[in-house]
Amino acid sequence: MKKLFDIVSRTCSKSVTNTYSTSFSLATKMLAPSIRQDIYNIYGFVRFADEIVDSFHDYDKETLFNRFEEELHHALQEKISLNPILNSFQHTVTKYNIEQHLIDSFMKSMRLDLSKTEYLTQPEYNDYIYGSADVVGLMCLKVFVKGDVEKYEALKDAAMHLGSAFQKVNFLRDLKEDYENLSRTYFPNTNLEALDEHSKQRIIEEIEEDFKKGYEGILLLPAEAKFGVFMAYRYYKRLLKKLQKTPAIEIKNTRIRVPNYEKFGLLTRSYVKFQLKMVK
Repeated sequence: MKKLFDIVSRTCSKSVTNTYSTSFSLATKMLAPSIRQDIYNIYGFVRFADEIVDSFHDYDKETLFNRFEEELHHALQEKISLNPILNSFQHTVTKYNIEQHLIDSFMKSMRLDLSKTEYLTQPEYNDYIYGSADVVGLMCLKVFVKGDVEKYEALKDAAMHLGSAFQKVNFLRDLKEDYENLSRTYFPNTNLEALDEHSKQRIIEEIEEDFKKGYEGILLLPAEAKFGVFMAYRYYKRLLKKLQKTPAIEIKNTRIRVPNYEKFGLLTRSYVKFQLKMVK
């Protein structure tokens, strides 16, 4: 029965979210039940694509990615896939009329990770950020506004800036792993061999500007989405603060984390702020 398979598919997407990211999982749990599953469905899709290009080192990544992309194409056309992650994702795409160009841009950036290791110019860096992060924010925004075109257009720019901020924080946090294990460097005009405080601060100021514009959009989100997105915002702001306090040489040599006990403390304080109407 198709309904049973759809239940299995949704369960898989939720499991992927909970297994791969405690922070994103925690923020997603703060969304209203009416939209929570669709965010799991989006996350499961983007996580699987990302894992292919980042983690499957003992396999032919390009072949796997091509197969995943072909299965995605069939899933979106036929409104079903035997891959449960793609089956749940296509359901959300159809339900909220998520545009094909957003999905194509995401897959384009993921494909770049198969071979491109350096971003030398600001335009190519911006293009990668758009495809790997901004469009994911836009997919989620489609869910948050429940397909309302007018609200979507009004919040589009802020959603993109928030997606950019999250991605750039990830880049800064993962400098060591990206550089040593994947031979990748994303920040243009930055010598990671000699990362100094000036370069680090320049990156942080860029991220802060994205956060500022993204926060303006959080204030205008529907009630069903606002606290969950605010929680994600607070987590990434905390991570950025830790990165700012960490010497540049340490960021190069270790991965900065927010421990689970801090995440749950952050959740409590964020909830209090939210309930006291401090998020307006």
